[in-house]
Amino acid sequence: MVQLRELDVRQILRDGGMPFQLIMDTFAALAPGEGVRLHAIFEPVPLIRQLEQRGYSHLSKRLADDDWEIDFVPGQKPGGNVEAATATAEAIWPEPRWNLDLTDLAPPEPMERILSRLETMESGEVLFALLNREPLFLFNELKARGHEWIGNFDASGKIYRIMIRATPARVSDACP
Repeated sequence: MVQLRELDVRQILRDGGMPFQLIMDTFAALAPGEGVRLHAIFEPVPLIRQLEQRGYSHLSKRLADDDWEIDFVPGQKPGGNVEAATATAEAIWPEPRWNLDLTDLAPPEPMERILSRLETMESGEVLFALLNREPLFLFNELKARGHEWIGNFDASGKIYRIMIRATPARVSDACP
């Protein structure tokens, strides 16, 4: 039986934060054969793909609309139907339909272009963008509009990469 460390990043994500470095630091501190049980508000498909490249299998469980539990196990399948979990992940975070390189633009133009593009996108479509800095003001706008996102800096630390999934406004949010 693999020992799993618990890591809960739900509140960080709800507050518009980016827990990527905390997650990577947790994985770096694991003992040989140890895994992680990650608690998040969505299934972090780009993170899952990155950790698969590092030799971790995963099993995702959706507990509620904004409550996910993802078990990462080194070098083995953690049980359950991994193929179904992967298909679910790809359905939630499909390949980006839109790719924007906004690295040569000064603020607030990258945020304006991203928000403008999101207005034309269908629910569930994904946008990928490259930026020359972490878009802190954009996070609040995305949260206010109900979109989901994940992002991090590239290996050079100079380019910020973000994936945004367009989501519809909830009917309950529109009603008083």
